[in-house]
Amino acid sequence: MDRAQLADFLRRARERLRPQEVGLPAGPRRRTPGLRREEVSQLAGMSADYYMRLEQARSPQPSLQILAALARGLRLTDDERDHLYLLSGHRPPSGPLAHDHVSPGLLYLLDQLTETPAHITNDLGDLLARNQMAEALLGCICSIREQDRNFVWRWFTDPAMSQAYDPEERAALSRDHVADLRASYARRGGDEPSARLVARLRATSEEFTRLWDLHEVAVRRVSRMRVAHAAVGAIELHCETLLSPAEDQRLVIYTPVPGTSAIEHLSLLRVLAHNDFVPAAPARR
Repeated sequence: MDRAQLADFLRRARERLRPQEVGLPAGPRRRTPGLRREEVSQLAGMSADYYMRLEQARSPQPSLQILAALARGLRLTDDERDHLYLLSGHRPPSGPLAHDHVSPGLLYLLDQLTETPAHITNDLGDLLARNQMAEALLGCICSIREQDRNFVWRWFTDPAMSQAYDPEERAALSRDHVADLRASYARRGGDEPSARLVARLRATSEEFTRLWDLHEVAVRRVSRMRVAHAAVGAIELHCETLLSPAEDQRLVIYTPVPGTSAIEHLSLLRVLAHNDFVPAAPARR
């Protein structure tokens, strides 16, 4: 680990970014070029003190999870991400893990969606990035273990995920989740991350096991969802999914269903998001 070079690289990467490029307000009296340290720590979902120690070359070796979060928060290219890993004494990610690095262009698009909830996942359903509106809609996952930040896993193991649906709707959505995961599993050739997720689900959920054995396949591109939000009530939304060229990452945009109260509820949610923003976990960016 080259602490001095790592500190210099982080500082210069931070200074190159403008707040509006990462979805943050510029604000008055900015004496620091680019982002402040606190803003980088917010984007990466880590404490400001820990990030400060990284820039001051007095931190312990950062974990792979911390490095992935920093690469997203600082909008690093693939080459810059690999350089960050090498300076930290780690081998750059390869194989499926490398594809979890969201491109700066896709993150920029996500940051411009300030009026509607949106997030980015990989093809297995692991959360990679989300905007403030998505966090206000779906809740903060700071306390959820990294291996549990997967939407398919949570659908079959967390009753709160489906409490807004009647049994028939829930059953249909369960089949959709499994059919989509089956398509991703085959596309990846049953690699280690996809095989591990399927094994965990089969060992935990009888419903998942029954549906997996049906061998249904369908990539989800458009769907509807309902959220029972504690502050604004039930919200019904369209889920528009944009696939990356390799179909290994997805930008999911939540839009109001016409003829429902979703527009008013999203307006209230927008106020909550801006007034009570909580930094997300390292998976956020």
